[in-house]
Amino acid sequence: MTTLSRRSLLVGTAAAAAAGGIFGLGDLARSADAGRGADTGGPLRIGYLPITDAAPLLMAHSAALYPAGLVSAAKPVMFRSWAALGEAFVTGKVDVVHLLMPMAVQLRYALGGGVRVLGWNHTNGSALTVAPHITEVADLAGTQVAVPFWWSIHNIVLQQLLRAHGLRPVVRRSASRAARTVELIVMSPSDMVPALANRSIGGYVVADPFNAVAQIKKIGHIHTFLGDVWRDHACCALITRDDVIAQRPNAIQHVTDAVVGAQLLLNADRIAAAKALGGGKYLPQPVPAVQLALTYPDPPYRLNHPDWQPQRLGFTPFPFASFTHRLIEAMNETVIDGDRRFLERLDPAQVHDELVDDQFVRAAMAQQGGPAAFGLAASLRREEQVHAS
Repeated sequence: MTTLSRRSLLVGTAAAAAAGGIFGLGDLARSADAGRGADTGGPLRIGYLPITDAAPLLMAHSAALYPAGLVSAAKPVMFRSWAALGEAFVTGKVDVVHLLMPMAVQLRYALGGGVRVLGWNHTNGSALTVAPHITEVADLAGTQVAVPFWWSIHNIVLQQLLRAHGLRPVVRRSASRAARTVELIVMSPSDMVPALANRSIGGYVVADPFNAVAQIKKIGHIHTFLGDVWRDHACCALITRDDVIAQRPNAIQHVTDAVVGAQLLLNADRIAAAKALGGGKYLPQPVPAVQLALTYPDPPYRLNHPDWQPQRLGFTPFPFASFTHRLIEAMNETVIDGDRRFLERLDPAQVHDELVDDQFVRAAMAQQGGPAAFGLAASLRREEQVHAS
C-alpha cells in the first residue's frame, strides 16, 4: 500500500472535517500496517453506517448467514459518518464494509487505499428531501442543500438534477436566488433531519431511512427519488481491501455468499426485514421508518419514470461495468470542495477492471440460481439510463 498520511485522506473531502471530521492526525500507513501485519486469520470484521443501504450486511448477521469462525460473531460495528467508516476501513479496524461507489474510487486512486469492490450492496434507496414549502427543484435557488459526502452518488445525481433545472451548484460560496445558485454542504446523515426541521437548510439528499423519517415527522417531503434520475444506480458497494482478498479468499467468498443470500431474503419479505433490523436492533431508526424505506408505495410520489420503480430500494449484487464507466464520467462533471486531480489520469473504460473483482459475486449468484434469481439478464450487461430533466 502507498504510504499515506492521515491528512492526505482529507484530499477531496476538506469540508467533511467540518461535518464531524475525517481521518485525524498521524501516519495512516503506520497504523494500517500495524493493524494488518498481525493478521492471524481471525474472523473478518464488518462495518456499516446506520442506513438501509447496509441492510444486506445486517440481514446476513441477523439470519446467521455468516459462517462461524470466518466472520466475527459480534454485531457489525456501527459508524456515524462516512468519514469515520472510511478511516476504520483503510486502517484495518474493519475488513468488509458497504461504501459509496464514488468514495471507493477516491480511496483507491487518490489515496492508494487498496480498495476493491466485490459487488453491489444495493441499488437506488436515496432521495432529495426538501422543506415543506419547496415544490419545484427551482425553488432551491438561494438555499443550502446538504449532501453526505463530496464523493457520493447523492452529490453527483443532485448536481445533475440542479443543472437540468437551470440551477448552478456552488461550494464555499453563499447561494444566491438571483444568480440561481445552490450552496452544497457536507453533513452527516444523522444531522440532516434536525437541520431541515430548524430550516437551516432547504433540503438534503441522502440514503434512507432519513428521507422516510422526514416524511413521518412531517418536517419535509421527498421531492425526487435518485433512481428517477439514474435508473437502478449503485449507491453503496460491498468493499474489502486487496490484502484481505490475498490473505483470506475463502473467507471473502463466504462473506459474499452470505450477503448475496441476504439480498434474496430482503426481497422475499421486506416487512419482516424492517422488524429484524429497525428499532435499535441494527438501525436506530424506528421500525415504521425502516419499513417505509423498504416498501415505498407507488404514487402519490411524483415519478417521471414510474416503470423504473425508482422509489424501490433494490437488492441486486452484480456490479455492471457500464455503471462504473458512466460514474467516472459523471465524477468529472461534479463540483466538490477539494482536490480532484486524480480524475485526470483515469480512463473511464479501464477503471472497472482495476477497481472491481467480481469473481466472488459471480460464484455466489450461481449458487442462488444465477442472474435470473435477481431479475438480471443472463448476459450481465446493461445500458445506463440517466434522465435528469
